[in-house]
Amino acid sequence: MAIDRIRIENVTKRFGTIEAVKNASLTVARGEVVLVIGPSGSGKSTLLRCVNRLETATKGDIYIDEDRVTDPHGNIRQIREEVGMVFQNFNLFPHLTALENISLAPRKVKRSNKVTSAKRARELLQRVGLGDKEDAYPNQLSGGQQQRVAIARALAMDPKVMLFDEPTSALDPEMIKEVLDVMLQLAKDGMTMLVVSHEMGFARAAADKVVFMDNGEVIEVGTPNQVFDTPAEERTRRFLDHIL
Repeated sequence: MAIDRIRIENVTKRFGTIEAVKNASLTVARGEVVLVIGPSGSGKSTLLRCVNRLETATKGDIYIDEDRVTDPHGNIRQIREEVGMVFQNFNLFPHLTALENISLAPRKVKRSNKVTSAKRARELLQRVGLGDKEDAYPNQLSGGQQQRVAIARALAMDPKVMLFDEPTSALDPEMIKEVLDVMLQLAKDGMTMLVVSHEMGFARAAADKVVFMDNGEVIEVGTPNQVFDTPAEERTRRFLDHIL
């Protein structure tokens, strides 16, 4: 039986009087790839950001393995070390090379020495297809290349879980495939992944489970074939009619 790596239990997130997430529950098993879809403003990114406490849940609990992320007295720095996050807009340090962007966190957080962290960074650049770009600065890289550096940077901390918040939405269409190919390989390698995206091709190729959210609620959960081909909920069908 698969062990749940992420457990989201009855999570609500309020911003003032607005409930961005409403009583959401979701599990991601070890090695599972779960894709979250839904219209803009449906709470997808907010829920994702609650998983590593970039947002603090108003109510409910979130666990990474046995660590309770929502424990106000928990070691959130330690938890974040185990959760890699890839954002929509890369967030690379512009004054650092690709190699330096990747090796910085292991040196600062894990106290890895410069030689070891640089060796690991080079391995990760090779893994994402950018072995020849270690000395390039972000402004010398395309959007797709920057996002692949961002993925390598997250992997440098050897996370248990990878979170992706619409990782291709800021990219030109011809650059999307190079990022999705890296994500597909991560999925094949057994990385546990929670992904917010509308990339249906990636969902069919890599996702074990698709979650549809609307108005802050988890409306439907199933395999890609179930959700895309025979959705059970009318709200899911209406949404898919617009994007498929």
